[in-house]
Amino acid sequence: MAKTPKYIEHDMFRMPMGFSTEAYRSALNYSATAEDIFVCSYPKCGTTWLQNIVYLILNGGVPLGPDMRLPTVFPHLEEVGLQVCEKLPTPRLIKTHLPFFVTPWHLEARYFYIARNPFDCVVSFFHHTCGFPQHYDFLDGEFNEFFECFISGKVDFGDYFDNLIPWYNQRDKSNVFFITYESMISDSRAAIKKIGKFLETDATKLDKTIDQVVRYSSFESMQKYQTRWASPRIDAVSPFIRKGVVGDWKNYFSHDQAYRLLDKFLNKIQGTSIDKLWPDIVASVRHYS
Repeated sequence: MAKTPKYIEHDMFRMPMGFSTEAYRSALNYSATAEDIFVCSYPKCGTTWLQNIVYLILNGGVPLGPDMRLPTVFPHLEEVGLQVCEKLPTPRLIKTHLPFFVTPWHLEARYFYIARNPFDCVVSFFHHTCGFPQHYDFLDGEFNEFFECFISGKVDFGDYFDNLIPWYNQRDKSNVFFITYESMISDSRAAIKKIGKFLETDATKLDKTIDQVVRYSSFESMQKYQTRWASPRIDAVSPFIRKGVVGDWKNYFSHDQAYRLLDKFLNKIQGTSIDKLWPDIVASVRHYS
């Protein structure tokens, strides 16, 4: 019998076990302010990396201290709830995996959205789900089993496409910054400059600190300081920052799985230009054997 991860359902919305119903429901009632800065995404699409970059830019390239945790200064809205976020200093830094239609909205708040191709996303999500047994009880789960959950949208935070497409449709709004994980990998320095501009950071000041931002947001640096990225109450059995590469999906997918996810991708994104985000990935899947 196939094993599947365990979740808690909050109003028919799957969440990791341990995320309270009270926190989730209160998160939906959070009133965004003009000063708020949100980092939004589907899980395992580079959220923590983007959070760290935003934090570094706003703090002059100075990284989190040894006793600091990113979830404390940049909490996950639907995990901690409304009251925790309301007590944050201004500007409030808030992470969310909520779909666009329930994300707290303010016309002057700033929203970052980071997207990652679904093929690498599902692999990273699989390892994450295996690596946090207290949230999923999937320690010995197999990729084939998780893939079936992912492609049917039966994972925490819902279907990948239901998150990506509505946010993609907001990309031209003046208070939304849409970026792909792959473009950040390709040229992180250029991405950091764009992120700084969206944050309205003084370009001269950023030029003076950008080397530090690049250094402390690098994969090597973030992998070295694993404890800074996860809540202290989480007991992980695998690293929070694992590989950070593009194309790892080829080490996991069967030919059938690649074509099934490609078929869903192409059907779901009809009427959009999302295929232009990852032309190389789409081409490699078409020729996958």
